[in-house]
Amino acid sequence: MFDLWFSTKKTTMGHLTLQQRYALKAYLECGKSKSEASDLLRVHRSTVYRELNRNSTKQGKYNPDFANEQSEERKERLCTNRKFNTEKQQLIEYYIREEQWSPEQIKGYCDMKGIEMVSHERIYQYIRKDKVDSGDLYKHLRHQLKHRKRPVSGKHEVIKNKVSIDQRPEVINNKERFGDFEIDLIVGKGTKGAMVTIVERQSAMVMIRKLENGKNADSLAETVIDMLLPYKNVVKSITSDNGTEFARHQKIAEKLNIEFYFANPYASWERGLNEYTNKLIRQYIPKKTDFDTFDKEYVKQVQYKINRRPRKKLNFKSPKQVFFKGVAFAC
Repeated sequence: MFDLWFSTKKTTMGHLTLQQRYALKAYLECGKSKSEASDLLRVHRSTVYRELNRNSTKQGKYNPDFANEQSEERKERLCTNRKFNTEKQQLIEYYIREEQWSPEQIKGYCDMKGIEMVSHERIYQYIRKDKVDSGDLYKHLRHQLKHRKRPVSGKHEVIKNKVSIDQRPEVINNKERFGDFEIDLIVGKGTKGAMVTIVERQSAMVMIRKLENGKNADSLAETVIDMLLPYKNVVKSITSDNGTEFARHQKIAEKLNIEFYFANPYASWERGLNEYTNKLIRQYIPKKTDFDTFDKEYVKQVQYKINRRPRKKLNFKSPKQVFFKGVAFAC
């Protein structure tokens, strides 16, 4: 049946669609070889081999949703990297070495003059990498990176007793059960103000709460507990990034009686649903806006709107419908 979804003409396309990924999984589970699957999908067999090699989980399992999230994240990451070309690199190095301009000044000047330029944070990343590679760009900055709390090596450990996502069971990785959540923050203009976003992996139901004390770890822990306590009977795990705001993860885990996992550094695709959901939120709460302009009622209405939207992955049911059905079934 799956082969009827595709055209009869074989293609050498480099990437599979989500529909094709589901079909690939079905073929493999039916005992088809990779070559047979490529014929049925009407793609070159190298496409299938590359798909399985690049987009399977660390345990070697192939999950279409996980594969699609990894692929989309990779495309976005590559797109960002391509923007940092040799011309921009030379311009950045000139202004830093010859004029001792800061990344913010470089970005601001280029914007004013209509010169395409990457963000000032991306420039800082380039400077930190240059330092790791024994370069001297950082020496031309006024503060020489001394004001940055994060070490250039990126190896400083600040969160104790973390449990890696690599130890997370397959039942979570494959979204096979209800009650596993991803958590993240979105921040306001100038990194002032923050909101915590929590997404249930199976239903895509999101909860949003404005943090009155910003990224304070103790305050965040109390807020997360307050948000999830009404659903304590169904919450099984939370997965976060490595932000220090999650340093009180053990307090959250103990209060809710759950497992708390941390994704690998610089691997946002491991929390792909949360990343995607944050982009939906940004439709109503754009980047570089002052969070003081959004009161609690507005944030609540944003949450309601997103959770009422029909989703293709949910057979056009809304996250709210699927979530509360899961809650009712668990009880």
